[in-house]
Amino acid sequence: MSNYKKAYIAGGCFWGMEDLFRTQKGIQDTEVGYIGGQNDNPTYKNHPGHAEGIEITYDENETSFKHILDYFFRIHNPTTVDRQGNDIGSSYRSAIFFQNEDEKAQAEEIIKIVNDSNKWEGKVATTLEPYSKFWTAEPEHQDYLVRKPDGYTCHFERFSDSFI
Repeated sequence: MSNYKKAYIAGGCFWGMEDLFRTQKGIQDTEVGYIGGQNDNPTYKNHPGHAEGIEITYDENETSFKHILDYFFRIHNPTTVDRQGNDIGSSYRSAIFFQNEDEKAQAEEIIKIVNDSNKWEGKVATTLEPYSKFWTAEPEHQDYLVRKPDGYTCHFERFSDSFI
């Protein structure tokens, strides 16, 4: 497990993000939860300021933080503020929770590449926030679209080609 790392991102409802990431090369595990908010032990009904995020465990021999961010910017709309699809509010913001200065620099580089590509109408509104603590969501939210394949999601692969 020494080659395993974790990445923390948020891009709207966590169900759809988790469902798409779980199938990507090098992804070992995904957990949905709450990150970047104001209270300890947040719940679905009480998570002020927290984003619905995902914790991605990946094998750095098979993928990289940059590739995770590349896919992240292809499966949600990073140009909307506090919104994805029908979901509105800061819980649904687009955010990258960096754990160190290297991750922050990589995120800034990818955001510039995405903006320069002009694939999206508008500029990236994704926030860069320092990692604080990731709180795992309730069991009924884990693997939600595996258990309920016709459940709600606003996530899909919008661009098949990579930004990087």
